[in-house]
Amino acid sequence: MTRVYTLVNQKGGVGKTTTAINLAAFMAESGLRVLLVDLDPQANATACLGIAHDQVDGGIYDVLIGGRPALEVILHNTRFDLSLLPSTAALAGAQVELVNVPERESVLAQALTPLDGRYDYVLIDCPPSLGLLTVNALVAADGVLVPVQCEYLALEGLSSLVTTLQRMRAGLAPRLSLRGIALTMFDSRTHLSQDVVQEVRRHFPGQVFRTVIPRSVRLAEAPSHGLPISAYDPRSTGGLAYQALTRELLGGDGVRAKARVARAAEVQG
Repeated sequence: MTRVYTLVNQKGGVGKTTTAINLAAFMAESGLRVLLVDLDPQANATACLGIAHDQVDGGIYDVLIGGRPALEVILHNTRFDLSLLPSTAALAGAQVELVNVPERESVLAQALTPLDGRYDYVLIDCPPSLGLLTVNALVAADGVLVPVQCEYLALEGLSSLVTTLQRMRAGLAPRLSLRGIALTMFDSRTHLSQDVVQEVRRHFPGQVFRTVIPRSVRLAEAPSHGLPISAYDPRSTGGLAYQALTRELLGGDGVRAKARVARAAEVQG
């Protein structure tokens, strides 16, 4: 059975796409069948995996609005052994076009249903908003991964998001759960980052991953080369952190990772 996780935060610049890409890449490296769905009109996840706009024939927009089967537009990267349902700028219009579609909140869930069992994991990267695209991602998901930047106002935005998730569970998405909060962009030199980590753990006990993702130049450089950190510099601090986060997530799901990912997690811990 396929696990579907949506990565969501209504605040931009928190490392959401970076987390989606690198979790997907390390999962695939662990021998798992992984599909990354780029549900952001900015198409950052698509671009960060080295796919140009002219290489995308349709993409997620055609799936949601045109009814095209997802399997027809999924791209598979043989180097990373990772599948991608890509995005294009056309997706920006879907927010308006979906309004008149029957069962508009569950269009993505219906599109992903034929893929159940084909992949071990589907990770959905959302836009930085709580609009109709994100609602579709939440309805399609089993769980939510929330990247939270270790900076001021993080808790305020997180509390609002958790309230939204509770409302979704009470209505459109009863199976939805908060799979975990991932702390990102941690700067060990500042008291602020350390304070944010403590506060998030205090407000959400048992729901925050142990692994904390640091600020990393190598993480920032990797997308410009069209590579996940697993291919660009897996032994960097950012690479080791995302390997550890992958191991922690898979371990919590009862899924075994490759030995090298497990070893990296031990180094990071």
